[in-house]
Amino acid sequence: MKNKIGVLVSGGGTNLQSIIDQIHNKNSHDAIISCVISNTPSAYALRRAQQAGIPNHVIEHINYPDRTSFEQALIQVFDQYEVNLVCLAGFMRVLEDGFIQNYQGRILNIHPSLLPHFRGLHTHQRALDHQHKEHGCSVHFATAELDGGPLVIQAHEPILANDDAESLAQRVLEKEHIIYPLCIQWLCDGTIKCENEVAYYQGKALTQPLRLDEISI
Repeated sequence: MKNKIGVLVSGGGTNLQSIIDQIHNKNSHDAIISCVISNTPSAYALRRAQQAGIPNHVIEHINYPDRTSFEQALIQVFDQYEVNLVCLAGFMRVLEDGFIQNYQGRILNIHPSLLPHFRGLHTHQRALDHQHKEHGCSVHFATAELDGGPLVIQAHEPILANDDAESLAQRVLEKEHIIYPLCIQWLCDGTIKCENEVAYYQGKALTQPLRLDEISI
């Protein structure tokens, strides 16, 4: 039985596109993207979903009196498509515990930093400002804590002497497009799981995140 993925987006959707290309379009027996939801009507990610023939919806948070009612609206749409795995792909809203509990251990997030460094926004500039020698991206199981939750895998990227935020972001984004579909596939086929806010890889608890440059894919 296929895992039915629901993707939450707010922007351009390049990570959504990587999931479409590497999972959805491959007719995997493990997974299919059932629907895409954006809180932003102008998000180009919606066009990507349309081009791939994936049902897509706009649910604007500004139309709801509070976060809880907005998230209930998200859940209602996901329920229509029998979604059992949620992927946050540039979704610019913090999710409350009620939503997280509804998909406990079945929500993944991609973040453009080597967590726990630089939670939140403007991660690339902050890495430069702090004169870090390397930067990167992380995939983790989502919790109600902003960019918190058990880490699964990270991809590291050296910071070059002539880097600015844009050049660094572009190289990190290329790594995001590798590790996010990989992690989603792992969750679908049982390679990873999350129990009691502990991430497991091949049945073993992860005491630190996997590194892309140390695994064979």
